[in-house]
Amino acid sequence: MPKVLVSDPIDQAGLEILSQVAQVDVKTNLPAEELIQIIPEYDALMIRSGTRVTKEIIDAGSQLKIIGRAGVGVDNVDVPAATRRGIIVVNSPEGNTIAAAEHAIAMMMGMSRFIADANLSVKSGKWDRKSFTGVEVYKKTLGVVGLGKIGAHVATVAQAMGMKLLAYDPFVSHERAEQLGCRLVDLDILFQEADYITLHLPKTPETTNLINEAALTKMKPTARIINCARGGIIDEKALVEALKHGKIAGAALDVYANEPLEADSPLRAVGKELLLTPHLGASTEEAQINVAIDVAEQIRDVLLGLPARSAVNIPGLRPDLLEQLRPYLQLAETLGNLVAQLAGGRIESLNIRLQGELATNQSQPIVVAALKGLLSHALQERVNYVNASLEAKERGIHVIETRDASIRDYTGSLHLAAKGSLGEHSVAGALLGDSEIRITNVDEFPVNVPPNRHMLFTMHRDMPGIIGKIGSLLGSFNVNIASMQVGRKIVRGDAVMVLSIDDPLPDGILAEILKVPGIRDAYTVTL
Repeated sequence: MPKVLVSDPIDQAGLEILSQVAQVDVKTNLPAEELIQIIPEYDALMIRSGTRVTKEIIDAGSQLKIIGRAGVGVDNVDVPAATRRGIIVVNSPEGNTIAAAEHAIAMMMGMSRFIADANLSVKSGKWDRKSFTGVEVYKKTLGVVGLGKIGAHVATVAQAMGMKLLAYDPFVSHERAEQLGCRLVDLDILFQEADYITLHLPKTPETTNLINEAALTKMKPTARIINCARGGIIDEKALVEALKHGKIAGAALDVYANEPLEADSPLRAVGKELLLTPHLGASTEEAQINVAIDVAEQIRDVLLGLPARSAVNIPGLRPDLLEQLRPYLQLAETLGNLVAQLAGGRIESLNIRLQGELATNQSQPIVVAALKGLLSHALQERVNYVNASLEAKERGIHVIETRDASIRDYTGSLHLAAKGSLGEHSVAGALLGDSEIRITNVDEFPVNVPPNRHMLFTMHRDMPGIIGKIGSLLGSFNVNIASMQVGRKIVRGDAVMVLSIDDPLPDGILAEILKVPGIRDAYTVTL
């Protein structure tokens, strides 16, 4: 039975799901050294924000198949290291959506009316109304940076409160923004026009210190900032200076560059203009249950050999779409394996052309499948859907993806062209019916053959007797031919011959085939 280590507190609902398929060990607050010692025993690791999964831990996890983060952010996981090891990393991007969005709204309102400081004032025995005169959000402009699920929900609630909406998100269409009541603008315009700015984007090299001194200078002196996304998006030192000198009116932070927030952080010294909470965005009873269930289900599915729906290091697919694409993934992997062996040795480039119906569907999983096939002959079980793209990149393989919906020879077909040590070769394939794979083209010669475990490909002159000579030669070596087909463009011109054979070719026979008059090249392939 697989073993799962749960190294942070997880709701019981998640533990019950994992217990259906695995032995579950709950060991929280483990020092890194101890985690490194025990992780080789486990097939899966489930965490929240408390456990830092470093490269050392990942390298020690020789049996790890999946790391599950019960929450949105995975910045406490070395995702590139996991990807190199072929370990799936999953999160729960939707489990705490409502909780995070509601906290952002609460922070905006709390900051506007100084609720936290007013509460402390009353509880200390004072009745000071004048010091806590706030502002209304009604008819104010809210700038939403990041229109994902959380940002979109914040926008919806804010609009219901009578706020005007600006948005910045380079990956969202104008149509989608308009559906949410947002005017899509450049970031500089948002900084300049917004009364409130709420951040809902991941921390990346591009977003680190996005709100810096230069950005703060562009804002209105009445502007207020809310960050319930990730720490490090705001330059905290610059924010403190802006608040102290009245360059902006206020800020509300739930996340910080370093957590827990340092005791001597200058943020703690700012007055009522700054509202601070200890990373409470996902801290609702409902959210904790939701993320635990979501990630536990994904770990369970992966341990059962099923796909994860929210993997951060492989193309995510809805179950219905995965089922639809599954035969094409097998097609892509088969063709990738075939063209790699035809091109030979070190592959320099791979051109992937999606044709017909495939040109309009989500293509990234098919591209990954082709890369997995391309590398499988050399890397065997070391390559999978998680690390195929990275392995290709690290080997300097130039990957080009193109689409051509106009090619309708089949409902959907795939064309791969690779350049390797044996030259440039291409293959194409399609599905017959729902799942029957056919190789439809080899080096631009039309064929129609099913893939076979052992295959022989020849490039030759189309001339009388050549097929018989190859058949006789194979027979003399006791090689049985399962099927044979010849593809040609013109009579007596160049041609390709594809043979499916029952067993691997004996040593020395390939050299004899190359001696046959008219044979230019011959390749054996094992699929």
